[in-house]
Amino acid sequence: MRDNLREQVIPLLHDGFINWLAYKMAKRDYYEVLEVAKNATEADMKKAYRRLAMKYHPDRNQNNQEAEEKFKEAKEAYEVLSDPQKRAAYDQLGHAGVNPGMGQGGEGYGFGGGSFSDIFGDVFGDIFGAGRSGGGGNRAYRGADLQYNLDITLEEAVNGTEVKIRVPKMEVCGECQGSGAKPGTQPQTCPTCNGVGQVRMQQGFFSIQQTCPRCNGSGTIIATPCAKCSGSGRLQKQKTLSVKVPAGVDSGDRIRLSGEGEAGQRSGPPGDLYVQISVKPHPIFTRDDDNLLCEVPIGMITAALGGELEVPTLSGRVIVKIPAGTQTGKIFRIRNKGIKPVRGGPVGDLLCKVVLETPVNLTGKQKELLKELEKSLHSDGQSHSPQERSWVAGVKKFFEDMKF
Repeated sequence: MRDNLREQVIPLLHDGFINWLAYKMAKRDYYEVLEVAKNATEADMKKAYRRLAMKYHPDRNQNNQEAEEKFKEAKEAYEVLSDPQKRAAYDQLGHAGVNPGMGQGGEGYGFGGGSFSDIFGDVFGDIFGAGRSGGGGNRAYRGADLQYNLDITLEEAVNGTEVKIRVPKMEVCGECQGSGAKPGTQPQTCPTCNGVGQVRMQQGFFSIQQTCPRCNGSGTIIATPCAKCSGSGRLQKQKTLSVKVPAGVDSGDRIRLSGEGEAGQRSGPPGDLYVQISVKPHPIFTRDDDNLLCEVPIGMITAALGGELEVPTLSGRVIVKIPAGTQTGKIFRIRNKGIKPVRGGPVGDLLCKVVLETPVNLTGKQKELLKELEKSLHSDGQSHSPQERSWVAGVKKFFEDMKF
């Protein structure tokens, strides 16, 4: 008898382990995906995700399947590691700890909130008769959590916005109020398990307890199913929701809408809806925490003589004074023209990086004028290009030291 039982149990555990191992090997380590250490802070992971999202965003990589997959991979990794509960489960059990397919009645991720021992408890409880937590029949299941990916512009992220979204989800059937039975009737107690949801088989000294094959563990059967939901108690519907996006959000931030996930089963509570924010690339600005960055091309005349430059911001235009002798790469900081953090704090700045633009398509006369200017610069005995002179001196010393 014991040998028979062993023959049943060992293949079950073996198959479960193989499935877990195959799933684990099929996915890259989330920390490796984000290119961060395992002790990375939330700020480190957010910065890493923002960099990868900007690099592989579909808007910047049209018809690039590899970039799209890397974008999705980074988003999945950040979604798990930015959530303390999911990160703890992942650190303990790897991908198996956050695999949506392994939950039951699901919270949309992980083991549905249960621990690793709970799962083995269910397995051995079915075989050896150990009672499950929460009893057998008529067990209520919480509805699954849902995720909606929302793409917004940088302007919407900075100023905040309100958007309408349509979410497909399972909702309680209005015809039978979730019972699954035809109106006017009620689910009946399962005659096979007497409402327990499990049946017990005696084999010698062993008592084997298994899920009832007739009611599948629910403890009830529906003799006359609801015509509208076919006895499931739920219907697939499209629901329109209004989402308020607060000012200052960034890629990777999530907005939780409590109770807007899928309806629970057997009068269980509904899950939640998580709106995942992704900020589209901007043609002018890039974001660095609460600061905005932009490159401003200027001509060599303006850089040499100085002048004024009109610079765009998300709230209008500002004039930046360019001092004479400005070099390419110089950064001008415009205070309080960045982003106000979503969790409070001072407004960031706008950082304008000057990029010196070399004239092109010169006429013959313009070329002669530039040659005269170059000749004049070299003949008056003054240093007009300090960086060039120091670089030339450094190269000369390098050759002397290497004895070329």
